[in-house]
Amino acid sequence: MTFRQHIRAVLVLGLPLVGSHLAQFAVHLVDAVMLGWYDVTALAASVLAGSYFFVLFIMGGGFAFAVMPMVAEAAEKSDETRIRRVTRMGLWLSLIYAVALLPLMIWSAPILRAFGQDPELAQLAEDYLAIVGIGMIPALLIMVLKSYLAALEKTSFILWVTVAAVGVNAALNWVLIFGNLGVPELGLQGAALASVLTQSLTLAVFALYVARGKATREHALFQRIWRPDPEAFGAVFRLGWPIGLTNLAESGMFSASSLIIGLIGTLPLAAHGIALQITSATFMVHIGLSQAATVRAGRAMGRADWASLALGGRAVVAVSMAVVVVTMLAFLLLPELLMSGFLSPDEPSRSQVFALGASLLAVAALFQLVDAGQVMALGLLRGIQDTKWPMYAAALSYWGLGIPASYVLGITLGYGGVGVWLGLVIGLLFAAVLLWWRFLRRFGELRRAG
Repeated sequence: MTFRQHIRAVLVLGLPLVGSHLAQFAVHLVDAVMLGWYDVTALAASVLAGSYFFVLFIMGGGFAFAVMPMVAEAAEKSDETRIRRVTRMGLWLSLIYAVALLPLMIWSAPILRAFGQDPELAQLAEDYLAIVGIGMIPALLIMVLKSYLAALEKTSFILWVTVAAVGVNAALNWVLIFGNLGVPELGLQGAALASVLTQSLTLAVFALYVARGKATREHALFQRIWRPDPEAFGAVFRLGWPIGLTNLAESGMFSASSLIIGLIGTLPLAAHGIALQITSATFMVHIGLSQAATVRAGRAMGRADWASLALGGRAVVAVSMAVVVVTMLAFLLLPELLMSGFLSPDEPSRSQVFALGASLLAVAALFQLVDAGQVMALGLLRGIQDTKWPMYAAALSYWGLGIPASYVLGITLGYGGVGVWLGLVIGLLFAAVLLWWRFLRRFGELRRAG
């Protein structure tokens, strides 16, 4: 394949994944916007609770991410049995993890208070998490089925189901948060209930498609799914737990930044939440492209086609960097426009929150390049099933450098939210350098081995 053909292949596979990630993100964005219109305190509590939830959720997502390269490699070798076995065990591991984490959701307020959070916000966050924690079960199972379908390059279905989920969640929010159609006004807890209902319905749709779809029913994923498979269970676990801890290190850095800014005050935390929602939306684009890189690399590995892996890697990086240029310009030139939908025009603190948020977006423009760079390298490394070394690199970069720098710059030196976000830039930059060094080294070893 030529470079242009690789670009086209990346776009055909990656754009539906990008769209599905943006749609999934939109579910959380709708929560933030509607809660912002409902009450600023509810918005701040949802930022705190969302950060807490996401740290635990993304760690459990490591098993789903592990399924993707394993299914891609097996599909390239036409090993249908292997596809079924690793996907089933990915579902097993995700379910076990989600159930085990429920107590941390139900009794989260003491943990949040131990991190110095405002007691009122901590209690509101617990009320939210006690409900939304149940939704981690369907959410993680959905991730596994998405990884399975993406590895088979069946991404259009993923996109349209996730887009439909946005509309369902928004409608349920309108009813449950604000108390419309005769339903009691539930506020923050209504947003949590809407999320759980949306995730459960989405899981049912995915399961039905996998069980009856023309391209997937031959795998019979749900037949005798209760039977253990120790070999496949171990294989998915060994590949998945380092991915989960890598995800934890990165997402935990951003969540820890919310905790650090929570020490500064409610308005800075609300501004941080808005800016983080916006930057997370652009990051969803790179996550989708990174997953396309994982699938393409996994299939190239199944063929032992190292030239295709190299050229495909360059193609996905080129697409990602084009997105970086656009988002950097938007963050610098249009900050108020990007933030305008998050708070009611009548909100008394609107101008203060927006001023703080604009300064954070200016810093976010700086780390667009390094953030995209590190996640592209991660996608390629996962495609060649190299997950342990990236885990160590992430821990060092994000927790050895990023978080300490954020605390020192933001709290100790008094630069506030801007200082916290500059610390994030330091961590992301170091991670990008280490991960690309690792990929280039592993690629050279694989190519020399034949």
